[in-house]
Amino acid sequence: QVQLVESGGGLVQAGGSLRLSCAVSGRTFSNYDMGWFRQAPGKEREFVAGISWGTRTTYYADSVKERFTISRDNAKNSVYLQMNGLKPEDTAVYYCAAQYISSTYYYAQAGKYDYWGQGTQVTVSS
Repeated sequence: QVQLVESGGGLVQAGGSLRLSCAVSGRTFSNYDMGWFRQAPGKEREFVAGISWGTRTTYYADSVKERFTISRDNAKNSVYLQMNGLKPEDTAVYYCAAQYISSTYYYAQAGKYDYWGQGTQVTVSS
């Protein structure tokens, strides 16, 4: 079993920044590709960013490219999401997720992830 705990959410004005953290425990962190998803009220959960375990290749949704940066620290069993230039449309609950490594990393497919955190609220005011 893997436990994921997000932190770092909050209220910020448009144009501001936040850094989300996700602490992973329970299994070998390096066995998992990691992703961030978000869900706004009345909307489906959507992919935000992903990072592979070995090469640390990163993937981003078009809506957050050039503004968000995903990173991971395998020594600290943690993954991060640095969010700059925040917009009101970024308001959502943000979830960290872990996908056990395989030949293909389905970074944008929520159904392929094996474990999820409880989420952290990000609210961007205009």
